[in-house]
Amino acid sequence: MFLFEMLDNSILNVALPTIGRELSASTAVLQWVTGVYAVVFGGLMLALGALADRVGRRKVMLIGLVLLGAASLATAFVTTAEQLIVIRAAMGVAAAMTTPGSLALAFRLFDEDALRVRATTLISTVGLVGLGFGPTAGGFVLAFAPWQVLLLVNVPIAAFAFLGIRRGIPADEADDLHRDPLDGAGALLGTVTIVLALVAPTLFVDAGAASPLPWLATVTAIVTAVLFVVRERTARYPLLDLELVARPLVSSGLAFKAAAGLATAGLGYLVTLQLQLDRGWTPARAAVGMLPQVVVLIGGGALIGPLVKRVGLDKAAWLSAGAVVCGLAVYGLLGRFGYVWIALALVLVAAGMRVVGVVAGTNVMRGLPADRTTIGAALVDTASEVTTGVGIAVSGTVLAALFTGDVATSNWSTHQTAEFREAVTWAGLSLTVLAAALVGWGITRARRVPHSTTPPPTAGGDGADRP
Repeated sequence: MFLFEMLDNSILNVALPTIGRELSASTAVLQWVTGVYAVVFGGLMLALGALADRVGRRKVMLIGLVLLGAASLATAFVTTAEQLIVIRAAMGVAAAMTTPGSLALAFRLFDEDALRVRATTLISTVGLVGLGFGPTAGGFVLAFAPWQVLLLVNVPIAAFAFLGIRRGIPADEADDLHRDPLDGAGALLGTVTIVLALVAPTLFVDAGAASPLPWLATVTAIVTAVLFVVRERTARYPLLDLELVARPLVSSGLAFKAAAGLATAGLGYLVTLQLQLDRGWTPARAAVGMLPQVVVLIGGGALIGPLVKRVGLDKAAWLSAGAVVCGLAVYGLLGRFGYVWIALALVLVAAGMRVVGVVAGTNVMRGLPADRTTIGAALVDTASEVTTGVGIAVSGTVLAALFTGDVATSNWSTHQTAEFREAVTWAGLSLTVLAAALVGWGITRARRVPHSTTPPPTAGGDGADRP
């Protein structure tokens, strides 16, 4: 299912200019075509992860796969951008139901950190094949097929995964399920907070700072965030135990994972538009331009084990997260001056994400009790997906604010070209600052962990990684 998540995040980016022209979609609408998936996915992840820990991970995953197949099939009948946004939202719900179970299963099957790293590396490799080949395959498909084919590919993936899970994975044992009541109020507050936080930047561009709507969304997001924290601190059975999230292993891992998600989504969004709209490359050629990322994402898996063995889980997370920030900085400062700098940025971000995706996720799961595996996996994916939405929102917002006219149109004027390049620079630097802040926080938290071989705590145990 990680294959579906990463493929769905990446394959549609290369088709954005085509979708914009065929569906007459504005820059803001294109932003929602890609961003609504992350908003819904991130918004529902914790609630559905908590539900899976209670009613069964296998059952929730199977229902999600049925929804994925149906939503993907509906793509064939899309005639407007609004219809596509609804379908993408349904896919986000399906992803929130299915993806956390993949990582939770790995931690349910293995007890040793070394085996968990190997299992997580395998899951990550399969998923990142989707991320790496998504833009490349998408570009070649667009040369001879309509863009709808890019999402119809999820139909056989969902069917194959459904059969594999149904036949190969037994139902959850009653003793492995979490029996506390589900915190419905906390789930609602958390979802509203995430959605509004991602919607507010777009509203500032669409409605303008003089409109009360974006300010209302921002204030409401802050209020619901405060209410969520209060609720989780006072509820007898909280949706998310904030003391667990505050553990150094957990909080640092989430920060590193968030930085990687932010960088990958923002950079992919900007580079795809830049290669096709600014440099005039065809979708197929732009797909070839993404190959440096593909090579590193797929080939980098062989380096994870030796790196972890040499420097430990914690330092491996620091180094990989630092590479992500460096890649963004290279793109923001130098990406407008030639493809070689774009390629270097893609390589650095891909190398960092390749390692941090495994190491940070492993650290988060090590820092949580055994009966919180699915919500722990949901935390990891939520951090990545929310910042994926933030990365797209920041990039799209800066672009919409600085570019005059419809970005999907051809024959830009000299002034529009200059505006686009300036927007790319500022968007890249904005992403760099945000990612650096997350990495800095993660390193600060990680330093409170004695060493990278801290044993995973058990439910009710003290754990060496408590704050």
